[in-house]
Amino acid sequence: MKKYIESFINYRFLLWELVKKGIKLKYRRSYLGIIWSLLEPLLNMIVLTIVFGTILGNHEKTFPVYILCGRLLYSFFSTSTKAALTSIRKNSAMIKKVYVPKYLYTLSAVLYNYIIFLISLIVLVGVALVLGLRPTVYIFQAVLALILILMLSTGCGFILATLGVFFRDMEYLWSVALTLIMYMCAIFYQPERLLSSGFYWILKYNPLYCVIDIMRSAVFGNMMNMQYFIYALCFSAGTIVIGLIGFIKKQDEFILQI
Repeated sequence: MKKYIESFINYRFLLWELVKKGIKLKYRRSYLGIIWSLLEPLLNMIVLTIVFGTILGNHEKTFPVYILCGRLLYSFFSTSTKAALTSIRKNSAMIKKVYVPKYLYTLSAVLYNYIIFLISLIVLVGVALVLGLRPTVYIFQAVLALILILMLSTGCGFILATLGVFFRDMEYLWSVALTLIMYMCAIFYQPERLLSSGFYWILKYNPLYCVIDIMRSAVFGNMMNMQYFIYALCFSAGTIVIGLIGFIKKQDEFILQI
């Protein structure tokens, strides 16, 4: 473990360069550039509010904020894990030429998406203030949600990066899985609507929904569900441990597969 910590310290500048490269490549051919990270969630929020506000009959003034909380966190999880999944294969040319700790590619894929995600939170703050929500002492719970979503995405990212090297179809399977996860996150509907159907328990065992619920509690000024926090924390920490162990054990075989 000590050598990996020392390696991380020695290559921290390279990690930062990879993060900056990822951000630049993401908006390389976009006229709006980083501004799109603000427009995209705002436009999505408007569409989802109109569609699901009408279908579900939800006309609450703060419904757009409810949607935005879920959409922003899910979007980061989706984009970061997808980027992590292909991070080794996309950098195969550099891996074959120069020695660089391979975990840097996967970690940078998550981190540059995290920076873009943090910028997009400006939209959430703006919309919440416009719709009359004011910060309370519970707003500090948002920090816990931001830490948890980073941990969860990083852990899943390392697991997917390892699997993605050996199983090329994982990219398509994960896209399907993300669709299922999205509907299990209660992004555009209230979880209470599932109580009568008997499927409410599914949400409680979805760590991403637990993180989203913590974020919503912070924004709407409520005490977070401690069971959700403990479960999400344990699950996220577990994925990081499993992901790193699997990645380190298999990383020497990557060169044979890429």
